[in-house]
Amino acid sequence: MSATPHPDWRRPRERAPWASDPAASRGRWIDEPPSVRRTPFERDRDRIIHSTAFRRLKGKTQVFLADEGDHFRTRLTHTLEVAQIARSLARSLGLDEDLTEAIALAHDLGHPPFGHSGERALDRAAADFGGFDHNVQSLRVVTALERRYPAFDGLNLTYEVIEGLVKHNGPVAETAAVSPVVAALSERMDLRLPLHPSLEAQCAAIADDVAYNAHDIDDGLRAGLLTVEGLRTVPPLGAILDGIGRDHGVLDRSRLVPELLRRLIHLLVEDILVESGRRIAAAAPQSADDSRRAGSALVGFSADVAEAERAVKRHLSRHVYRDPEVLTVMGAAEAVVAALFERYLVDPLALPPEWRAGLDDAPAERRGRRIADFLAGMTDRFALAEYRRLFDRTPDFG
Repeated sequence: MSATPHPDWRRPRERAPWASDPAASRGRWIDEPPSVRRTPFERDRDRIIHSTAFRRLKGKTQVFLADEGDHFRTRLTHTLEVAQIARSLARSLGLDEDLTEAIALAHDLGHPPFGHSGERALDRAAADFGGFDHNVQSLRVVTALERRYPAFDGLNLTYEVIEGLVKHNGPVAETAAVSPVVAALSERMDLRLPLHPSLEAQCAAIADDVAYNAHDIDDGLRAGLLTVEGLRTVPPLGAILDGIGRDHGVLDRSRLVPELLRRLIHLLVEDILVESGRRIAAAAPQSADDSRRAGSALVGFSADVAEAERAVKRHLSRHVYRDPEVLTVMGAAEAVVAALFERYLVDPLALPPEWRAGLDDAPAERRGRRIADFLAGMTDRFALAEYRRLFDRTPDFG
C-alpha cells in the first residue's frame, strides 16, 4: 500500500480573496460577545446542528416515506450529503468551509413532513394565511421558531448564513411579491436582495443539485422504479456505466450502483470546480462583495454538463417523482396534511397547549400561521400519529 499522499492532500487551507472572512462578518441580528475559540461561522454551524429542527429532519421524507425502509434517504441524510459536497467544493475553491457547511445544514430546516407533497398540501391549506414555502419556513425556524436561548428567539445566525438561505435559488427581486418574512429580514439586516449571494452560498446551492441526482438514483433503484438498463439510456449515466464495464467487467449490483454514484458525483463536482475556476478567473473578484456584484453566478456547471444534469433530472422525474405508485402514496400524504390543517383550524383545542396559547382572540392569519408552523415541524411519523388520534383511523397509502 502506497504511503505517498496526493500532492494537494496537506495543502494549506488558506482563504482566497473572494472568500467570506469570518473576521469581517456583517454581524448578527442581536449583538453577542465573540467566542475566543470559534469563528462566527463555526458557531452558526454548531447552533444549527444542535437545533431541534435539525434533529427532526431524521423523520421527514425525502422522496419515499421515512418509514418505508431503513436505507432510503430522509431529509437528514440528504442534508448531510449536501453539506459534505458543499464543503468539498468550498475547500477546493479557497472559500470558508464553515460558512458553506452552515448554509448547507440549514437549507432544509423548514421542510414539512412528506417531502414536496406535504409542502404542496400545506401551501394550499394555508393559502388564505400567506401560503407556505419551505425556504421561507427555514428562515422562520432560524429567526423565530427555535427557542433555545434566553436572550432571543431563533438561532441569531450571522448575516452571511441568513443571506445564503434567503438567496438559496439566487438573487431575489425587490418587488411586492417578496415574502413578508424575507422583506422584514432584508429591512433589518440589509440583505441586498438583487445581488448574488456569497460563493459559499452558491456552493451550498449547487451541492443540493448534485446530492439530489445521486441519491434519488440510488433510492429509485432500491425501490424498483429505476433499472440499470434504463439508466444506460441517459447519456451521462450510460457513458459512466460503459466506463465501469471497461475498468471492472461485470460487477454485482451491490458494487455497481455505488461505483456509478461515485463517478457521477465526481463528474459533477470536477466540472463545477473547473467551470467555477474559469468564471472566477474571468471575473477576478478581490473580495466577497466583488463576487456578489459579478452580475452572474460564479459557481456552476459548464454548458455541456448542465445539459447532462438536466437529462438526469428528466429521467428521475419521469420514472421516480411521477411514478403512479409514488403519486398515490404522496396523494394520500397530502390528504393527511390537509385534514390536519382543517381540523386544527376549526378545533384549536386539538392543538397542544403550548401551540394554542394566545390564539383565542388572535386574528385569523395569526391562527393559520401558527397551525402551519406546527404542521411544518412534524415528522412523518408524528403527522400520522396525530391523524390517527384526531380521526380514529389510519390513512390508506395504497
